[in-house]
Amino acid sequence: MTCWYEGPLAAFDTETTGVDVESDRIVSAAVVVQDAPGTRPRVTRWLVNPGVPVPAGATEVHGLTDEHLQRNGRWPAPVMYEIAEALAEQATVGRPLVVMNAPFDLTILDRELRRHRASSLDRWFERSPLLVLDPRVLDKHLDRYRKGRRTLTDLCEHYGVSLEGAHDAGADALAAMDVARAVGRRFAARLERLSPAELHTLQAVWHAAQARGLQAWFARSGTEEAVDPAWPLRPDLPAAAA
Repeated sequence: MTCWYEGPLAAFDTETTGVDVESDRIVSAAVVVQDAPGTRPRVTRWLVNPGVPVPAGATEVHGLTDEHLQRNGRWPAPVMYEIAEALAEQATVGRPLVVMNAPFDLTILDRELRRHRASSLDRWFERSPLLVLDPRVLDKHLDRYRKGRRTLTDLCEHYGVSLEGAHDAGADALAAMDVARAVGRRFAARLERLSPAELHTLQAVWHAAQARGLQAWFARSGTEEAVDPAWPLRPDLPAAAA
């Protein structure tokens, strides 16, 4: 029987106007599907005119300007529907979805659906549950005592994964998928007997524990920042997301 990290996977990534899932907007997104390691991935991309100005700091990260998005981007409502449909397709066929730092990308998509479609991401998975693999959560749990940052760039370097064109949604999604496969191989003894559904459930527990640890560290250092333990989707905050 093929282990999940040697089989079909999909991956999802977004680029946004900022890092606040409640108020920032998606400007680009990509879903990457790969049938097996080494096979040619199929990439679907979206470019969005968010309807709000793109801060200069965000443009410095992903290179997408207001002018480019206004000229080439589509309106958010149909795009968010298409993205949700693409993710639901992965769930329907039982293909695990790799999302680096899933609570960010999935939550900001959920808020965009609420904003533009009067809907929620959960609606697309009422019949077939989404099975998420989060390289950040997996790596932090399986190699918890390793020092250093754990951004996608850091994980790619640590696991020997090529990342060309960082902060392009398609490139980042494919790199996150490759990292997930690399994590699976490196920790095969601990992961190969776990199904994606079992891993999805375990990651929610692992992420909550990681959040509690980070919250405790913040408290000791005098930082008031709150860490949300929810994974892979943060709870609805309708007043903030309006």
